[in-house]
Amino acid sequence: MGQYLRLIILSLGLAGCGEATQELPSAKPVVSTQNIPDSMQGKQAKQLFGVHKNGSQQGAEPFGGYAKGCMAGGARLPETGATWQAMRLSRNRNWGQPQTIDFIKALSRKAATQPGWKGLYIGDISQPRGGPMMSGHRSHQIGMDIDIWMKPATNLNLSVADRETVSSDSMRRANGAFTNSSWTRAHHEIIKAAAQDPRTERIFVFPGAKVRMCKDESGSDRAWLRKIRPWWGHHYHFHVRLKCPAGAPGCVGQNPPPAGDGCADAQRWVNDILNPPKPDPNAPKPKPRRELTMNDLPRQCVAVLQSQ
Repeated sequence: MGQYLRLIILSLGLAGCGEATQELPSAKPVVSTQNIPDSMQGKQAKQLFGVHKNGSQQGAEPFGGYAKGCMAGGARLPETGATWQAMRLSRNRNWGQPQTIDFIKALSRKAATQPGWKGLYIGDISQPRGGPMMSGHRSHQIGMDIDIWMKPATNLNLSVADRETVSSDSMRRANGAFTNSSWTRAHHEIIKAAAQDPRTERIFVFPGAKVRMCKDESGSDRAWLRKIRPWWGHHYHFHVRLKCPAGAPGCVGQNPPPAGDGCADAQRWVNDILNPPKPDPNAPKPKPRRELTMNDLPRQCVAVLQSQ
């Protein structure tokens, strides 16, 4: 990614969770206004999806892309399990595809084998029916994105109130150029396990973490490092993005990550943090982001909203 594009991204404030929108394939509107009920016309899609408290009564399937889609038949991650706890329950974003819920449970069991970890604290997945959110993410719309806290889960008996106030731990220093003293080998092993799962498409971490993992990995198999992608803001959590599940023709996936382990590219990110390039006066100014409407989403999303 060019250095000037990085500066534009920063000026847009896209350093939040799971954006990486320039890596997403473009998706044209596929819904005609004739398919949209009058009650949904003229409204922002986030207002329509944000009010639902439960998943749709449909078979599980993602429709559209990570940043422009919805989710039918979403499954709810239980608030607490043997090796995980869902955080920020008031957001009601602990919903995902069944494969996503299974992935979380499996990874949390592996995390529980690491020194000082009893499992994982799970942040946002998706809303009950996916779709655009009232606040925060641009992605997380089809139930295939997961925010996993960097904070070691040492207590799996947190109350509901605790889960609203306890914060994760930042792993970065020097604006993300390096990891700090809170980073441990356990973080490396947990993220590595997530990347080695064949269901994983890519994982977003802050640039210094990717470089650290590249340097610390001594094994002969480095193919999994290709899935670890540097991205701004991911120092309190890492973001796992899963592949479209088999048998889901309406799901729009991403192109595979670039060839190679990606370590040289991550180092360039770090170099730009330490020595920021001068802004290009001729670079185009970023345009304000338009809010999505139902006309931007796959036609199946109307039925997802209408389902009881």
